[in-house]
Amino acid sequence: MSATTTQTENVTQLQLNAQPIRHALSDVVKTDDWSDFKFTPIRESTVSRAMTRRYFQDLDKHAVSDVVIIGAGSSGLSAAYVICKNRPDLTVTCVEANVSPGGGAWLGGQLFSAMIMRKPAHLFLEELGLPFEDEGDYVVVKHAALFTSTVLSKVLQFPNFKLFNATAVEDLVTRPAGPNGEVSAAGVVTNWTLVTMAHDLQSCMDPNVIELAGYKEDGTRDPSKKHGVILSTTGHDGPFGAFSAKRIVDIDNTNKLKGMKGLDMNNAEADVVKNSGAYDNVGSVYFAGMEVAELSGCNRMGPTFGAMAVSGIKAAEEILKHFAE
Repeated sequence: MSATTTQTENVTQLQLNAQPIRHALSDVVKTDDWSDFKFTPIRESTVSRAMTRRYFQDLDKHAVSDVVIIGAGSSGLSAAYVICKNRPDLTVTCVEANVSPGGGAWLGGQLFSAMIMRKPAHLFLEELGLPFEDEGDYVVVKHAALFTSTVLSKVLQFPNFKLFNATAVEDLVTRPAGPNGEVSAAGVVTNWTLVTMAHDLQSCMDPNVIELAGYKEDGTRDPSKKHGVILSTTGHDGPFGAFSAKRIVDIDNTNKLKGMKGLDMNNAEADVVKNSGAYDNVGSVYFAGMEVAELSGCNRMGPTFGAMAVSGIKAAEEILKHFAE
């Protein structure tokens, strides 16, 4: 490096150092002295009322929902994005057991940062406006959290969408749907996750219910209205994983849980996408993501995330067709 180049870089750095620092509060804090900084006054009760009033207004609004999504991981959020974008008239409710939504999509494999998506899943990244490195057959998002935070922020901005996190689904609401014992899902039974985890430590703590739209007061279908649906995306087996898959085979005694097979990326991702969608033997229930592998016996896909997003998109497409019929 020449002396002239070094001098030029030094001058540039000095010019940058001399520029005033600008930020959102620059007009409030006009000097470098923050000693007199303060917030507007507020009572503690005002904060409590502002939170609880809105929460219970949301509970009231979403007590009857067109779409209930169980699980706010990459599949559930991708599905929510497609549904809300195409049908702003539908009430879409997402129930997530963890405090933090996003499922396992905050990191790549083995706690690494980068997220790998095989093509053509990159088309969804382009729609979201996410940058990525194109490696030919696959693309790399520099950090999985960039994908998750982006799709989450976009979904949360839809006025017809509500996320109830730290809330567990404990059961499905079902209704008779035929003369031979057929049943259809009619809602979800919910409770705060900490209560669900501590049922053995206390006396009974009764749950709450989110009902699907399209039912009369007596629980029968209202033929004048389109009935709602449940999309379950609770992931592979775990503390709350594959919950609906395990519950659905109890309700549907003609089927059994096949269980996720060993890791095989090439077969797993396409199979999960192909098997995502409506469940045949219990009406109004759809599946996407790794829960499909537990239900249908697909292979484990490992640290590639294309199928997670695309399976949610496929399930969303089927749900949108249901409401368009």
